[in-house]
Amino acid sequence: TWPTVPTSSSSSSSLNITYDVIVVGGGHAGTEAAAAAARLGAETLLITQKIMTIGALSCNPSLGGVGKGQLVREVDALDGLCGRAGDSAGVHFSILNRSKGPAVWGPRAQLDRERYRQFIQSELLSTPRLTVLEGSVDELLVSQPNPEEPGHHRVTGIRLVDGSHPILSSSVVLTTGTFLSGSLFMGQTTSPGGRMGDAQSCAGLSYTLKETLGLRVGRLRTGTPPRIVKESVDLSLAQLQAPDKQPTPFSFLNTHTRCKPEEQLPCYLTHTTPGVERVVRESVHLNCHIQQDAKGPRYCPSIESRVLRFPGRRHQVWLEPEGLTSDLLYPQGLSMTMPPELQLRLLREIPALHRAEIRTPGYGVQYDFVCPTQLTPSLQVKSTQGLFLAGQINGTTGYEEAAAQGLWAGVNAGRTALSLPPMALSRTQSYIGVLIDDLVGRGVTEPYRMFTSRAEFRTYLRPDNADLRLTPRGFEEVGCVTLRRYKKAVSVRDGLQEALMALQSVALSSTRWREKLVCSLTLLYHVSFSLSGLDLLQYKDVSFEMLASAFPECLSQYFEYSQRLKIEAVYRPHCEKQSREMERIRSEESLSLPSDMDYLSLPVSLSQEVREILDRVRPNTVSLSKTTTKHISTVYVSKVILKKYIITTTE
Repeated sequence: TWPTVPTSSSSSSSLNITYDVIVVGGGHAGTEAAAAAARLGAETLLITQKIMTIGALSCNPSLGGVGKGQLVREVDALDGLCGRAGDSAGVHFSILNRSKGPAVWGPRAQLDRERYRQFIQSELLSTPRLTVLEGSVDELLVSQPNPEEPGHHRVTGIRLVDGSHPILSSSVVLTTGTFLSGSLFMGQTTSPGGRMGDAQSCAGLSYTLKETLGLRVGRLRTGTPPRIVKESVDLSLAQLQAPDKQPTPFSFLNTHTRCKPEEQLPCYLTHTTPGVERVVRESVHLNCHIQQDAKGPRYCPSIESRVLRFPGRRHQVWLEPEGLTSDLLYPQGLSMTMPPELQLRLLREIPALHRAEIRTPGYGVQYDFVCPTQLTPSLQVKSTQGLFLAGQINGTTGYEEAAAQGLWAGVNAGRTALSLPPMALSRTQSYIGVLIDDLVGRGVTEPYRMFTSRAEFRTYLRPDNADLRLTPRGFEEVGCVTLRRYKKAVSVRDGLQEALMALQSVALSSTRWREKLVCSLTLLYHVSFSLSGLDLLQYKDVSFEMLASAFPECLSQYFEYSQRLKIEAVYRPHCEKQSREMERIRSEESLSLPSDMDYLSLPVSLSQEVREILDRVRPNTVSLSKTTTKHISTVYVSKVILKKYIITTTE
């Protein structure tokens, strides 16, 4: 069953003055943070400027992709919202990167904007211990820190713009997205705001972060394309891109999606022309956003940036549906900030869009972000007790990256409020761990986007096994997973283990295997030793169904796990080889570095350059990121020296 939005929501008349956790912002990071904190048992307040925009897809109507799909699966494995919301709202499902191995497949879906918003609102407004309040935060309440914990300040709550009484809490999670000192750009026009139609966050909040708390803040930019009236587009001049015949759900709880296979909508592919480049070059002087120094997203740049950086090239443009009943198309790849009349002229230089009409023009956004090296792996600000940051405020881009951070910040904000120790995810355990480790260990100079190439252990961190990696820990250690999901994950884990043992128990010579199986396995002619069913499943031409047909008495009961067993068999040798390296990293991550360590005068053999970098970044553990100290050899030497020093001083 797919939920609908409740007819009523929490009002300010029933508002408490004290909560365990306050979450500021109702975007992808904020909704996951609020839901996660509430699942932990913390009394949680979510504050958003407009309740009706909770769950809104501010930019592209899609979820997942290469690297991003892995994050969605992991958020779902920890009982987050976005995976189930994607299954409810998806109108075009596809697995990207299928030509590669399953470890780097990218589950993706085009979404119905209205359905997605309705699902998220329904979940939040019916979540126990979660109150939703419409309002704007003016400032954070800051007090003296707890002397028994690291930090120079402590956040104790927030004050609203309307001047009402302060609202107190043990933890505050800021998920301000593009609204922190946000500015909108269109042509030569600039106005305050983080999204068209919404106001920017209050100046008092920015002042608190910069002046009161002394955080280092930078400036980033992003943009969104115009929305095109579907009827004005000649789709016969674009290349149809059909969805997968059988949709693959994001959520491990779902066996099917809300949208039936035959109801899915297609996407269309077209390309830019020399006329597009001409319009861009002629309008540069009328486009103040493109002339700004703030860094934009490298992997989702505006059409102006792409044309100026790669002149003479033909760029892809994807025409994507915005919903089952929507009359609009989203032109992925045509983010632009030139004046509206020039946007229309540019669109009409593309054959399929030669009669295009614009419903809403594209625009750019610039916003403040907090340098994420000032955070711990729990996403708490190092210098400020009780303050957590998640989403674009940490320098990332994308719904999926925001959702992943939001969930983990909400988990740790809830644990802190309930007097439980914070928790960290290792980069050997999850893409979420890779994301957070990259942010807090390396920082950002441009909006950060997740790719599978960022994960060293991607053959282990696969989208198919996120539930086995994270759900048991989420229930047994973290506390953010419900009993229902935990029981299902345990059942799957036990079933897979039984199936793997059954495959290993079937061992035959290569000659006997050729006799048993119908197909001709030429590779087996060169094998002189016996092979188990699990060994044989590693071969490309062998499927679990083939083995089950040969040995139905011991394998036929495991048909539901056929694809997962195939993937597990293929990657098991790789994972076993990587296990020693993963264990070494976990060992280093377990050796914490004191937050007040004086690296400049530490009595160990480190170069002055390394001392200065360590003093600036102040890593949390001995597991130093490669770019923390610039060179791999330097990282290795620094690790060895620090490891020996920590072990010696703690003995």
